[in-house]
Amino acid sequence: MSSGTARLDGNVLAGALSDALGWDPTNSDARCRHCGTHGALALAVVYASGMGMVARCTSCDAVLATVVEGDDGRIWFGMPGISALEVPGASR
Repeated sequence: MSSGTARLDGNVLAGALSDALGWDPTNSDARCRHCGTHGALALAVVYASGMGMVARCTSCDAVLATVVEGDDGRIWFGMPGISALEVPGASR
């Protein structure tokens, strides 16, 4: 790991993803497409650098999600390794 990369937990994703999605998914259950492990996105291991953030599965180290914030305020969010993400809804 280079000196410019920080190892953090998934809570670091809250701000950017809340801005992009309109809700905070870090407490949502996310399922790893590669190994099937699931749990709160906040538990993922996140590597952050000036280029963006990469969230990895705590069980198999697969890339769950990527977040890149542009200087112009745009956000690119990908979920290549999440097969399902819990979305909050209205109670019935």
